[in-house]
Amino acid sequence: MRLPAVAGIFYEGSAPGLRSQLEECFAANSPAPAKKEPFLGAVVPHAGLMYSGHVAAAFYAMADLPRRLIILCPNHTGAGHNAAVGRAGAWRTPLGDVVVDGALSAALMQAAPRLRHDDAAHAREHSLEVQLPFLQHLLGSFTFVPICLGAPRYEMCEEIGKAIAEVISASGERIGILASSDLNHYENQKATLRKDQMAIDAVLAREPETLWQVVEENDVSMCGYIPATTMLVAANALGASQARLIKHATSGDVSGDYERVVGYASLVVE
Repeated sequence: MRLPAVAGIFYEGSAPGLRSQLEECFAANSPAPAKKEPFLGAVVPHAGLMYSGHVAAAFYAMADLPRRLIILCPNHTGAGHNAAVGRAGAWRTPLGDVVVDGALSAALMQAAPRLRHDDAAHAREHSLEVQLPFLQHLLGSFTFVPICLGAPRYEMCEEIGKAIAEVISASGERIGILASSDLNHYENQKATLRKDQMAIDAVLAREPETLWQVVEENDVSMCGYIPATTMLVAANALGASQARLIKHATSGDVSGDYERVVGYASLVVE
């Protein structure tokens, strides 16, 4: 059992409080469309729900969510293997337990030898954990594979992304790919909006190499660019034909402090 690391910090620590907080996140946006939309992949932010929850909710409200998911996240802590997969067991949040998809984990590790079973990378990592309450709130029961990526090497993203596409294609099922990422960090609003747009444009163009280059060459402090790049490689291999920006905001829109902001966007790849 992987116990929650940031309950009561990034989101409310009790089930009633968390459900109420999630409802507030969804209520901050326009009403959800009557018909949910299928997707191949998405980029979703992962800051505290008080800051980025409304941006994440904008994606979750419109998405036709499958009950099997691969969730890619960055490694903020530096712990564990640089391509770490959770292989078995469950993750706990205040809303209950979510089972790791062992069969899907095994298939991914076979297809991408670079992936290794390692729970240490996930133990204190918040960026994947904060996605689970949204999914629990909307789906109830589902399974997922947690993948924490920390090596800044494009060839790793390409290998793992292609393996994800191969495994999903072979499964014959709908399996969603979520990349957990915030955008630019701790610059003023003007600089952050400019740098955010560079990354957003690369995702909208569905060009993983361009995203990688934009982040590296323009000092865009997008913490989840490795998982986002991997997701784009996988989605393209699965036949993606378009990408859309669902919502973009910054922490300044909530805090009122526009001197040191973090950018957030939800984007969907179809």
